[in-house]
Amino acid sequence: MNPIPLSRPPVDDEIKRAVLAAIDSRQYILGPQCRLLEGELARATGVPHALLTSSGTAALWLTLRSLGVKAGDEVLVPSHTAFPTVEAICLADATPVFVDTDEFYTLDPVDAEAKATPRTVGVVPVHLYGQPVDLAAIEDLASRLGLWVLEDCAQANGATWNGRRVGSFGRAAVFSFYPSKNLPAMGDGGAILTDDDEVAARCLRLRDHGRIDKNVHAEVGFNLRYNELQAAALRVLLPRLDAMNDRRRALAARYAEGLAGLPLVLPAERASARHVYHLFVVRTSRRDDLAAFLKRHGIQTGIHYPVPTHRQPAVERFAPPSLPRTERLVEEILTLPLSAGHEDAEIDRVVATVREYFGD
Repeated sequence: MNPIPLSRPPVDDEIKRAVLAAIDSRQYILGPQCRLLEGELARATGVPHALLTSSGTAALWLTLRSLGVKAGDEVLVPSHTAFPTVEAICLADATPVFVDTDEFYTLDPVDAEAKATPRTVGVVPVHLYGQPVDLAAIEDLASRLGLWVLEDCAQANGATWNGRRVGSFGRAAVFSFYPSKNLPAMGDGGAILTDDDEVAARCLRLRDHGRIDKNVHAEVGFNLRYNELQAAALRVLLPRLDAMNDRRRALAARYAEGLAGLPLVLPAERASARHVYHLFVVRTSRRDDLAAFLKRHGIQTGIHYPVPTHRQPAVERFAPPSLPRTERLVEEILTLPLSAGHEDAEIDRVVATVREYFGD
């Protein structure tokens, strides 16, 4: 039988035509396609400013720099996230303060408040797997402690909280267009979304060597610009985002129905949130054995993430404390195949194979 990949990014004739047209334009860096996409992203998210950059990681670093983060500052961040979230904080010379997970696998606001100190300047809530964090609790925490909020929306493009798009709640937000994401490019890419004019202006400078015109550099920045070919492809896909997310939700519901009754913890959707299922993550104490069984049957799986960020060798110098819920979680999670490009029959085959494994 044909293998079932973890994700299947879209490629079709409309996307190919858009990319070929961008090639023919001979404008390849921050040209008209990038400018148009920035406006479209801003309108879709409901904020005044969107700035494209080379990756979601670059977007995080640019925004942290633009927020004035400096050595000695502490930033609250979930340990259960992709390492680039923490990496950007470190590269901005700040200290990551690792926060345990809640029951939805996102940052626990109670643990975050317990770990805040007078040196804490901000919080980076991560909308993990497509699930929004408890934004009401995060906004309350930030307001009471005087913190800025930088939303990491890399896995949640199109998700909503009380009907409002994630990416429009904090001082700024970042997105990723990595090929497996809900809004996927054919390579790396990211964006900064903000309603703060000063943050937008500084990010604009920093992504292009700190320059204020062709020959004058107001500060030291870096080359973190975006390209026209990727922007052209994303402009085709952005109008499809809600439909692609609806498809992900439909396949997630198919999984939930098909896997019901098995000794698996299935994803749950937080009240007030619209989960967009960047990943479909289940939990079982038999995770490794189940993954091996699925692999033998041609079904790709993943673990997001097997090593929590507070246990990565790169951050040992911060001497992070134990995070019991996170450390237990990472021993049990397993990501099953899901994307807008998967067929119903593929999901049904995964379900049947999982049920076979459990002897059902």
